[in-house]
Amino acid sequence: MLALLGFLLFAASDAPAPQPASVSKVLDLFDRLRAGKKTVFQLTEAEVNEYMVSALKRQPRPGLESTQIRVFPKNYVATYTVVDFDAVEKWKPGTIPSILRPLLTGRKTLWIDVRFQVTGSRLTYTVEKAYFDKIWLPAQLVQKMMEVVAARQPEHYDTTKPLPLPFGLRDIRTSDKLLAGNN
Repeated sequence: MLALLGFLLFAASDAPAPQPASVSKVLDLFDRLRAGKKTVFQLTEAEVNEYMVSALKRQPRPGLESTQIRVFPKNYVATYTVVDFDAVEKWKPGTIPSILRPLLTGRKTLWIDVRFQVTGSRLTYTVEKAYFDKIWLPAQLVQKMMEVVAARQPEHYDTTKPLPLPFGLRDIRTSDKLLAGNN
């Protein structure tokens, strides 16, 4: 979910040149949305992932090293995100249960599946399942870690409340390997 939020909110207007066509496509989309132009869009999973690589290089995010998503129908998204667990525990001691601390240290990849809903231009989500390696992680723990990391971003996201969509977006939805939306 952090990857999806990041995609929507890592919208920087100053991209280094040259850039892949997919990154230009996303940045052009953000420019149209910022300008208030009526926009209906569709992005492939690959375009979103290429943009995320570029965005994280351009503007590193506290607690996050990399992220990749897989997009499925009915607003289901799988994220693979490298999280700095030492930072999470430093920011909010006790977030990671003591039984998991020996495993969840340093930078590790989490697989988190979420289902999201958009109502009234606000996004909410539920953690469907999460794993580190082959170890199942409780959704409540993952939600808490996401809250800690999101609060440390420059935008200070509060994932305990519905998140307003940026740029006047009214809807976001998924189908197989596609993210679509409109303002």
